[in-house]
Amino acid sequence: MECKGKNPSIRCTVSQCAHNMGSEHYCTLNTIDVGSHEANPTMPQCTDCNSFVKKS
Repeated sequence: MECKGKNPSIRCTVSQCAHNMGSEHYCTLNTIDVGSHEANPTMPQCTDCNSFVKKS
């Protein structure tokens, strides 16, 4: 579910994401889904934001 503005609980620096606020480093979603592309994630690099949508 999309929030109308900045969600102060979710910081985001991925400016290519459609949910990035743009003017500040925050997400505009109420919640995000975090997952992994690894069977046994052991480092932050192994995790993914499954809520990512490429900005058009």
